[in-house]
Amino acid sequence: MPYEFTQEGLARQADVVRFMDEHIYPNEAEFARQYHALGDHSYPPIMDDLKAEAKKRGLWNLFLPHLRPGDPGTKLSNLDYAPISEQLGKVTFASEVLNCAAPDTGNMEILNLYGNEGIRRDWLTPLLNGEIRSAFAMTEPAVASSDATNIELQIVRDGDEYVLNGRKWFTSGIMAPRCKVMIVMGRTDPKADRHRQQSMIVVPKDTPGVTVERSLTVYGNEERGGHGQVLFENARVPADHLLGEEGSGFAISQARLGPGRIHHCMRTIGVAERGLELMIRRAMSRTAFGSLIAQKGLIQDWIAESRIEIDMAREYVLRCAHLMDTVGNKAAATEISGIKVAIPNMALKVLDRAIQVHGAAGVTQDFPLASMWAHARTLRFADGPDEVHKMTIARRELKKYDPKFQMTPAAEASAR
Repeated sequence: MPYEFTQEGLARQADVVRFMDEHIYPNEAEFARQYHALGDHSYPPIMDDLKAEAKKRGLWNLFLPHLRPGDPGTKLSNLDYAPISEQLGKVTFASEVLNCAAPDTGNMEILNLYGNEGIRRDWLTPLLNGEIRSAFAMTEPAVASSDATNIELQIVRDGDEYVLNGRKWFTSGIMAPRCKVMIVMGRTDPKADRHRQQSMIVVPKDTPGVTVERSLTVYGNEERGGHGQVLFENARVPADHLLGEEGSGFAISQARLGPGRIHHCMRTIGVAERGLELMIRRAMSRTAFGSLIAQKGLIQDWIAESRIEIDMAREYVLRCAHLMDTVGNKAAATEISGIKVAIPNMALKVLDRAIQVHGAAGVTQDFPLASMWAHARTLRFADGPDEVHKMTIARRELKKYDPKFQMTPAAEASAR
């Protein structure tokens, strides 16, 4: 399917490349120094300087195609945004500098689409301005959350309030001091149709009854912003904090996760590119058994395979972005699931090769590869595990040949 970038998109892409070269890469070491000096989940002061420069250049909220008049940012299509997100994915903090970091991106999308004027004023506007961060609370420790209809946290109406009880984990970003609000998915009507039992609600982080119990590490690493476990004990929020209507939580989650999945994949293309760059630079600077590592046939094979795999993956993501822009997220559901499986697995292969070329140093903190690998590995779970995406792809493919095709009786019964 043919597609091409707009002139605005090409200009923004070039601007972001220059910004990365002039401001992000030169400040990687300083960001790391400040972050480690301040401790886990800290906010290095250099971020304010970088954000100010990004705003001055108009590089702000580039991910959000549904901006309303007066909101800060630039309207770009998914296709135009894809190469920008790829560039940002090459450095861990770059997306936040341009106010394009998860989970804020997905949260701003649904606050923009489903929040009332009060929610937009109190929470969306500060997020759009980059003044605060947010978290998304969907996954639970007690159930298989890959099936969102399993979610057990209770959201019960009590007069002009909703009362929340339950526990969440992998609430990404909740540990950051600048995180002030979260979007929580829970069950409002256990007797309703299984896809109408859930709702989403906006919960300020400082709400009485909300306790951040701990931060979950990723392969032993404490990721910036954390993946918190959060307890809700009779936590009360105003009824007008509900997003959409009661029972619309599952539908809203799908509206959120579609763009979120492709943003993850866009950034992960950049991660793989950075991994290939580091692999090549290392191979060209180290000698083993009388010649450069880069002169070894096996290493050249790894470099070539990585180049092919990255380029193929990029085309898959761009095609998916084009479909989302032209036929909509629902019609592009197969492609969204497809890239969500393909891209993290591709990046893991590239990063594993890069780590191997670096030798023992590749698994240390002296290089970013180990952290990059760990983060890419989590994407095989985030926004739906590989197995669920493959199941949905297979189901759609099978129905092309038999529209009446059903799953096995046991699986069909559990899906009702």
